[in-house]
Amino acid sequence: MCLAIPAEITRLLPDQMAVVSIDGVSKEISVALIEDPAIGDYVILHVGYALAKIDPEEARQTLELLRELSAEPQGVA
Repeated sequence: MCLAIPAEITRLLPDQMAVVSIDGVSKEISVALIEDPAIGDYVILHVGYALAKIDPEEARQTLELLRELSAEPQGVA
């Protein structure tokens, strides 16, 4: 299973790289696959690559759902 998560671009770097914030955690990623990345854009992030830009509200909703899921008790399989 693959998981892509929303991240906000906080800084643009040389060579099609950027720093993103994922719920307060910073990570350096490649933005080579998206057009015209800008600070404040939300992107879908998968294994270090921004795959696409997404709507900021959609990003916030997705992050909130992920927070809720991580807070729920997990059953034993």
